Amino acid sequence: MPTEVALLESRALRIEQMGRVDVLDKVKSLVMLPDGVHVRTEDVARYFEVSTGVVRRLTDRHQDELAQNGLRVLRGSDLRTFHSDMLSLWGGEGAESYPQAATQLRLYTRRTVLNVAMLLRDSDIARCVRTYLLDAEQDLRAGYTSLEHRVTRVESCLAGVGTALQELGPVLGRMSHRLDSLDRRLEVTHQVVGAMSVRLGEVTEDIGRLDGRMDELARNLKDLCRRNRSR
Repeated sequence: MPTEVALLESRALRIEQMGRVDVLDKVKSLVMLPDGVHVRTEDVARYFEVSTGVVRRLTDRHQDELAQNGLRVLRGSDLRTFHSDMLSLWGGEGAESYPQAATQLRLYTRRTVLNVAMLLRDSDIARCVRTYLLDAEQDLRAGYTSLEHRVTRVESCLAGVGTALQELGPVLGRMSHRLDSLDRRLEVTHQVVGAMSVRLGEVTEDIGRLDGRMDELARNLKDLCRRNRSR
């Protein structure tokens, strides 16, 4: 796990933490300009409870790194346009109190302020931000470790299931063969039952014809008896 000193010294470690701008508000409220995106050098100094000179010197030493994380320096027409936009957003009486830089203005985003927190040594607020980052890193690593253990247990269970399935394979094969044999025997049985049904139908017809002949013989016998009595 990285330490606070490592975070102060390693740009690579700072890059890994650049997405955690949420920790700023966990330590202290960061007051933004009316656009809700930028703060000035004075605002950064007020947040970290240091002088503006400390922030300017740190920004000068690490300008390339901070520029990659949102630092902008406005001059000339860009500066005038930005002031005009801020004044329109400020509105009302607040516009009169909006301070306008004369020649240049350094603008910081939340990402830049977080970058400053990982560089600024002599600020209790910056140290608190770094502590939050490192604690979150520790919790994240602990979560990953727990997840790895759970995945390992699942893999072990799946390995056992795979072995059981391999052992069941031949048994299932034999069962499938027996089921196929039963299917064939059932088909033969159905054929036999069908043939028997046809034969029973024929027998029924024969019995019907035989009943008819028996009725006819009975009538003939009655006629013969009547004729004999009449003689």
